[in-house]
Amino acid sequence: MMHLSLRTLRMSIARLAALLVLLFCVTPLAAEPLTYPLHSNGADPEAYVVELLRQALAKSGGDYQLRPSHRPMAQSRAEQSLEQNDGSVQLMWTMTTKAREESLLPIRIPIYKGLIGWRVPLVRREDKDWLAKVHSAADLKPLRIGQRADWPDTRILRSNGLQVITSQSYDSLFRMLDAGRFDLFPREVVVAWDEQAQAAKQGLNLEVDEHIVIHYPSAFYFFTSRARADLAGHIERGLEAMIADGSFDALFQQYHGATIKRAGLERRQVIELENPDQPPQTPHQRQELWFRPSTAR
Repeated sequence: MMHLSLRTLRMSIARLAALLVLLFCVTPLAAEPLTYPLHSNGADPEAYVVELLRQALAKSGGDYQLRPSHRPMAQSRAEQSLEQNDGSVQLMWTMTTKAREESLLPIRIPIYKGLIGWRVPLVRREDKDWLAKVHSAADLKPLRIGQRADWPDTRILRSNGLQVITSQSYDSLFRMLDAGRFDLFPREVVVAWDEQAQAAKQGLNLEVDEHIVIHYPSAFYFFTSRARADLAGHIERGLEAMIADGSFDALFQQYHGATIKRAGLERRQVIELENPDQPPQTPHQRQELWFRPSTAR
């Protein structure tokens, strides 16, 4: 009896071991945490970008858990983190430059279809008609333009001969404009009215100009560390799938269609600037990737 019991026990242990191996094989691995830099306080179009990223990863089969960094992170700090691949963040989204494409790995599909390069100025309420007489970049040269020091736009504006006043703080730029430290603060169409509303809550008397739109060729990309070609590949495949099935355009219109209509870009005087920092690999030949007002002046 003892011999039979021992044999039975051994068989039971073997079955249990086989069952555990089977369970281990079919139990899904935990999703990889994917941390992106939290924008500084204020209006920000993160909801659109995060949803775009979520859908792209779902279509590419990537299993990631998206989460923001614990604290707001400046672009320069996020870029340094990715370049060093230190694990603080695994990706960021920002305007491309030649230097960024050398140090980081770009996914060359413009998140905002180039709309990020169409800028409507915030101005003080008492100056809301100042820009009615502006018809060219030369007309902007006497005016002082506010920008954050580490934004690529600062170099673009200065390279076009414009006066730029900088700050290290995003939030302080709105107070500086209200105080007359500079004359206009060009903002992306996708955030201008949200930022104006946030400024009003702080008692700042700012308005979105209705006369001009400043345009320079630019692209906002997802970037990863050069050590994470796997992640970049997942994002790129997902975005291409979204472009092919129309879900990219549908999401873009869902989040930005009303704002584009409100901006009335086709009625504004377009002030064209050059962007000497645009990489030559920018895919301008792919017309489906870009937005442009059909009747912009």
